[in-house]
Amino acid sequence: MPLVACVSRTEHFSAAHRLHSPYLSVEENRRIFGKCNHASGHGHNYVLETILRGPVDERTGMVVNIDDLKRWIKSAVLDVVDHRNLDVDVSYFEQHPSTTENLAAFIWIRLAQTIPHGLLHQIVLSETPKNKVIYTGEGLTDSDLSSCVV
Repeated sequence: MPLVACVSRTEHFSAAHRLHSPYLSVEENRRIFGKCNHASGHGHNYVLETILRGPVDERTGMVVNIDDLKRWIKSAVLDVVDHRNLDVDVSYFEQHPSTTENLAAFIWIRLAQTIPHGLLHQIVLSETPKNKVIYTGEGLTDSDLSSCVV
């Protein structure tokens, strides 16, 4: 039986957004999201940790080639969200408030369509040094997975 290991890659990106839900009234948005509901939005320097889990290949000694992982993250995530206004530039957020939880789900969907099946184990998305979301793809449907075509 082969060894099984986790491999992690950390990347950084900057993005702007406004916490605002089309499903809530103006007053509810203001009350729930506070200063993060400001009409002009605000930005974050996000930290994304992508964790893969799989068998260690006996010939290469690797779960995955890190150069491949870097390329997958860049094309599926960084090229789409870095230095963007999530609410304006990313169509997924027309129907989903751009919370860190929803951004983590969006990133998961994009990576799951790019990384070989079964390797994506977990992502950790830090919005600030004190606030982070850990996501494993739980709760996604086939419809969700097809909503962010790479």
